[in-house]
Amino acid sequence: MIEPHAPAPPGVPPSWGGRDRAWLPVRPRTGRFLVLACVFVCAACGLVYELELVALASYLIGDTVTQASVVLSVMVFAMGIGSLAAKGLRGRAAAGFAAVEAALALVGGCSAMALYAVFAWTGGWGGLWVNGPRCLLVAFSLAIGLLIGAEVPLLMELIQRIRRQDAGGAVADLFAADYVGALVGGLAFPFLLLPWLGQLTGALVTGTVNAFAGGALVLGLFRRDLTPRGRRLLLAVNVLVIGLLASAAVLADDFERAARQAVYGPGVRVAVQTDVQEIVLTGGTRGRPLDLYLDGRLRVGGRDERRYHEALVHPAMSGPHSRVLILGGGDGLAAREVLRTPGVRRVDVVELDPDVVRLARDDPALSRLNGHVYADPRLHVTTEDAFARLRGAPSAAYDVVISDLPDPGITASTKLYSQEFYGLARRVLAPGGRLVVHAGPVSSRRRAFWTVGSTLRAAGLRAVPYRVAGRDPGFAEGPDRTARSARAPQDWGFFLAAPGRHPPPLRLGRGRPPLRTLDPRSLRADRRAAVRMRIRGLPASTLVHPRY
Repeated sequence: MIEPHAPAPPGVPPSWGGRDRAWLPVRPRTGRFLVLACVFVCAACGLVYELELVALASYLIGDTVTQASVVLSVMVFAMGIGSLAAKGLRGRAAAGFAAVEAALALVGGCSAMALYAVFAWTGGWGGLWVNGPRCLLVAFSLAIGLLIGAEVPLLMELIQRIRRQDAGGAVADLFAADYVGALVGGLAFPFLLLPWLGQLTGALVTGTVNAFAGGALVLGLFRRDLTPRGRRLLLAVNVLVIGLLASAAVLADDFERAARQAVYGPGVRVAVQTDVQEIVLTGGTRGRPLDLYLDGRLRVGGRDERRYHEALVHPAMSGPHSRVLILGGGDGLAAREVLRTPGVRRVDVVELDPDVVRLARDDPALSRLNGHVYADPRLHVTTEDAFARLRGAPSAAYDVVISDLPDPGITASTKLYSQEFYGLARRVLAPGGRLVVHAGPVSSRRRAFWTVGSTLRAAGLRAVPYRVAGRDPGFAEGPDRTARSARAPQDWGFFLAAPGRHPPPLRLGRGRPPLRTLDPRSLRADRRAAVRMRIRGLPASTLVHPRY
């Protein structure tokens, strides 16, 4: 495909051609600028692919820290291998770069869709690491890293052929454009692509831009390096790649709806990607139980939500309870149980995602399930981070604090199960006040559960554990459908805590409303069952040293 460097055509100044320079249709300074502009665009696209993989893997597989570590480490390793492999292409730098960009656009652009498809239609293929989504994640990280790494030596060869300069100066120019492009791509992903286009379409549009930039540079600036047949082949390949990506982008919405039905079943009524998370509501009509999923995890299961919320709320309401703070619980179901108890004067709900609150108010099935609590004048809602709310709340402001938050094993929730967080919760408790904490399943995540107990104790709170068995496992292991295996959580675990030298008594208060699933006898049995699984000597979890 490569022709030897041709002399400058008649009428073209000698400084534009010659043995050491590619013939360019523009002045060398303009050509250099165009190469650096292409470096900028390709770097931005490369970082978007990287962030897409991290974000989608964290959502599909869970544990943000682990998934980010896998993607970044594999990709950086592969970039080094790709740079070495590209040394053999330097004699065909223009054709090699065009081929690399076309492959990178196709692989990177389709990565999110392929990963989501494997998750939706196959679930897990085995144990903790040997399954479809994780294998594909590593494969895409490796392939994208190899192609990104191959760009650098090829671009270095192209920029040197425009105008020879010392290696240090060429590297500085190239890396400056690369790093600035990475900055733009890193900012564009969370603030532009993700909210406006979503993960699937955002990756496909990025691939289209990538293919166009690489093809345009070679066909426009270095076309004399290719034979006529090579130019036609390159044009056809780029048109094919861009056509495939554009077609996939047009069909992305239909694909996403089909994949969502494969994951959640045919009863999906609401699917919203907010600034915080994805919210999916299924069922709630024609006698089908309502289920609420947040980032793929079952947070409200209509079959057993009352068992969870009665166990979470009513043991804490056996003491003083006129002022209640609920951290999380924007669905209104914990507030429903609180407001059933006589003597409650004010309930403050702190929910990070305002769209959860909007659905709890306006969705007919969810508002019916929560008893239309948002119409009660005693209920007040603020949409902010629970940690920030506790820092700003006055001392001794509440009789009861209810921590209705995702499981501690989820990276985003780790700070909400820290010693610092519980220290703030202790400060806002009035004398005789109580804190109840949802601490995840006991039987399947014993270490995480008992770490919560150690952390409460380190914060100056004395806690009594209890559990409620018989939960619907749903997608609670992280949205991977292997959650329905033997490792799926079979219970909910809780701690009832209070300041002082002794833990509060675990009981149901007098004058309590009639409960469907909870009675004093079963509550005592639940406590004994939790204590039998105790792990002693675990260190507390802190902000700088998380233990979950």
